[in-house]
Amino acid sequence: MNNPSPQQMKRPRRRANPKTIHAICATSAVLCAIAPWATAQTPHVQEVVLTAQDAVNVALTNNLDIQISRIQPQVDQLSLGALYGAYDPALSTRASHSYFSQPGGIESFDGEVFPIPSTITRDDNYSAGVAGVMPWGLTYNLSGSLDNENALGAPREYQADQPGPGISLDQPLLKNFWIDNTRYTISVAKNTLKTDEEGYRLKVMTVVFNVKNAYYQLISARENVKVDEEAVALKEQTVSDDKQQVQFGNMRGLDEKQAESEAATAKATLQTALGTLRVQQNALKTLLARGLSDLDGFTLIPSEALVAVPEHPQHQECWRTGLEKRPEMIQAKLAIEKRHLTIKYDFNQLFPQLDVVGTYGHNANENTLDATLGDIASGNHPYYSYGVTLTVPLGNRTARYTYRADRAGLQALVLTAKQEEWTIVTEIDNDVENVEAYLQNVDLTREARVYAEQALEAGQTELKLGKTTQFQVLQYQDNLTMARSSEITSLVSYNIALEQLALDEGATLERNHIELRFH
Repeated sequence: MNNPSPQQMKRPRRRANPKTIHAICATSAVLCAIAPWATAQTPHVQEVVLTAQDAVNVALTNNLDIQISRIQPQVDQLSLGALYGAYDPALSTRASHSYFSQPGGIESFDGEVFPIPSTITRDDNYSAGVAGVMPWGLTYNLSGSLDNENALGAPREYQADQPGPGISLDQPLLKNFWIDNTRYTISVAKNTLKTDEEGYRLKVMTVVFNVKNAYYQLISARENVKVDEEAVALKEQTVSDDKQQVQFGNMRGLDEKQAESEAATAKATLQTALGTLRVQQNALKTLLARGLSDLDGFTLIPSEALVAVPEHPQHQECWRTGLEKRPEMIQAKLAIEKRHLTIKYDFNQLFPQLDVVGTYGHNANENTLDATLGDIASGNHPYYSYGVTLTVPLGNRTARYTYRADRAGLQALVLTAKQEEWTIVTEIDNDVENVEAYLQNVDLTREARVYAEQALEAGQTELKLGKTTQFQVLQYQDNLTMARSSEITSLVSYNIALEQLALDEGATLERNHIELRFH
């Protein structure tokens, strides 16, 4: 049934490498991605022979739905990287110069008058600091300043005592200790990334399933065309034989007209099958190319035959696989995990804010810069402080009611996950039953087709012997055509059922040897 026709056997197809394919049609992006199975039949008609795996590989490269879905995890990853910027320290520096002119005057004391000369003060100030926050909530600020003051008539001073260089720390012990807004936001972003990665995986799985489905449907359409062509040939042969019999007077003209009517009906059915074939061609092209025009003028030729490799999936094993790998189930679990993160953060906000604070540094005040720096380094004039700060929100209704609302929302997410679990189990159960049923149908329809062939052969023999009627032979022909079509339908249904089971199990990628890399 699936052997090539004589016309196909006469047309040699040479295998070309991807560069050759690209040269054949430089504007066809899809052909550049197809593995080396293409051949030029005429300057205007190109045939592309491809396996199901070839079709899947091309779709993974060109399909717009996949390209769109691939972007969101990339955006999530970049956004997550940006959130870690909250732990980047900030460096600040400052340099300033001030000038202050103080006019002179007169001051009296005990009846005596003392003149006060005018003064000019010049001040240069330099400061620098590094501040930031650590992943466990500790905030730090390492800073210091150096002041160079020169007043007219007074010695130059270098000061580092406002205060001098040192470090200040603030570590939360209750609120914002085990989780704060930054850590919560990062955790939620990681969860969102995983969720969108599963969404991308689901999109890829769906596209792969659609490609395999379209590939099998294309094979079916081509096989049905062959069946209908054979039916037309049988009907036309019958018409030819009937004409001779009528001429010899061995058959009524009515039987000849009946055969011609059957032949016309068969031709109409063939035209319908050809139309279906064109539709299936376009369906597969749409999944493979960025635009239908990319494959305009090309005919896709499946290189695989319809076969039924017996598989007997087990309910329990399939259920387990589906509940572990199905993207929708994983997304439901991630939604629960995200809500737990929110509950953890909101619970932490119920506590008072109790922080341990402390500072330490060195002061200095000398007439020269070297002496001042040396004094700072030696720590002759240290300063430090430590203590705790406590902030207790009175009432804290916002935090309390937010926490309660999140816990209530968690119950809804758990129920949604259980509902998704039940849906997955039901779908897989139906898929397993369909696989078994279609596998049995493959054997039954094959037997029916063999019997129909034998019945037609026997009917044609009996017709020659005058033991049956022409009408009965026509019925045998119709039965054979239907049996052949039924066998094709069973084969296609069985293979699609296997792909549907893999999709509902979340195992489509493994079944098609596809590995996704997100980073």
